[in-house]
Amino acid sequence: MFNNINIMFIGDIVGEPGLKKLEEHYDFLKEKYNVNFCIANGENADNGKGISKKEADRLFNLGVSVITSGNHIWDNWQSKPLLSNNPNVLRPLNYPGGNIGNGYVVFEINPDLKIAVINIQGRTYMSSIDCPFRQMDSVLKTLKNKTNLIFVDFHAEATAEKIAMSHYLDGRVSAMVGTHTHIQTADARIMPEGMAYITDVGMTGPYDSVVGLKKDIAIKRFTLQTAHKFELAENDVKVSGVVISIDTTTGKANKIESFTYPEFNKNI
Repeated sequence: MFNNINIMFIGDIVGEPGLKKLEEHYDFLKEKYNVNFCIANGENADNGKGISKKEADRLFNLGVSVITSGNHIWDNWQSKPLLSNNPNVLRPLNYPGGNIGNGYVVFEINPDLKIAVINIQGRTYMSSIDCPFRQMDSVLKTLKNKTNLIFVDFHAEATAEKIAMSHYLDGRVSAMVGTHTHIQTADARIMPEGMAYITDVGMTGPYDSVVGLKKDIAIKRFTLQTAHKFELAENDVKVSGVVISIDTTTGKANKIESFTYPEFNKNI
């Protein structure tokens, strides 16, 4: 039985470059941070759009226990059978009823320890889906007597929406991390009521890019205001994530540390 559990969350994995880099450094990161449990956002794992069984299997074989996602999970038809068949691959909880897949899972780490992982999505500058705040109220009622270890991936665009949710959930969940924007923020902290929080974990993928996309294509999209073929970049690949330590008795976090590996060259 753990007195504290160290949870590593890997930020949005972008295509083969991100997968390969994580495979190269996973064991090192696990040992460095004494990781007991790993979650990864895989919504961009299949060439930048969605995730198939192939990429999911690579992550599970590596040591990832739960895969979260976001809006791009629906861009790849191969994601749908994966969502149907594997309860440890999540889609955002607050998509309307009738969609396949699960928005949360209660994972048994050992017979004495369970953790709930919840995946929700924001609505500001994104699809007008069900309210993530009210959906969290509902699922927390369901989880009330199942576990006090609750980890939330809030996949959202707007910083303000993520911060609002952090205040809404503080004292009710163990940790909430933001995903989607692919840029790691510098605000990792423990909230007043014991919830670990960061606005965005960042991207596991090629940083010589525009959030994973080849630079020249992204610039054409902005300057010409027309569609151009999506092509992943390949260079300066890094793994971004956070490690959060949670007291298994209280369910409150006592430490959060963000990382990008290899680190950026700051001598500029």
